[in-house]
Amino acid sequence: MHAHGITQIDTAEQAAEALRPLAGPLAFLLFSLGIIGTGLLAVPVLAGSAAYAVAESFGWRGSLELPARLAPGFYLIVAAATIAGLVAALTPLNPIRMLFWSAVVNGVVAVPLMAGMMIVVANRKIMGAFAASRLLMIGGWAATALMGAVVAAMLLANFAG
Repeated sequence: MHAHGITQIDTAEQAAEALRPLAGPLAFLLFSLGIIGTGLLAVPVLAGSAAYAVAESFGWRGSLELPARLAPGFYLIVAAATIAGLVAALTPLNPIRMLFWSAVVNGVVAVPLMAGMMIVVANRKIMGAFAASRLLMIGGWAATALMGAVVAAMLLANFAG
């Protein structure tokens, strides 16, 4: 997109138009299918992962395999997260901007989470026989360093100039 002079996308129509050099007249259909597919995948995954995280934090029983009567807090979080997504979609906030900033926040937060996971998976006292091998550790730390470098470059590019 950048090569074709498209440096700012504010609407779904602009995003679909950006696909025109690749998809031709089917750009809108391709973009629509991508957005709908992403939504159908993302909403249940995000709501479910939020519910698992909250349930684990509070020591609640929580699993999609349990009926709602055995895990009411868990299913309340699933419902609340789904409703929060619906409310966000109904606000006048630009959805493309929300997607962009959610990706930025996820990228920034991923670096310390990846480092923490690397520390845990290396620890034989915690992981026992399942501790990561030397090759996995090299790959994991390389990915963590690369992610950190990308976040640092993004911050420098956006806030240094």
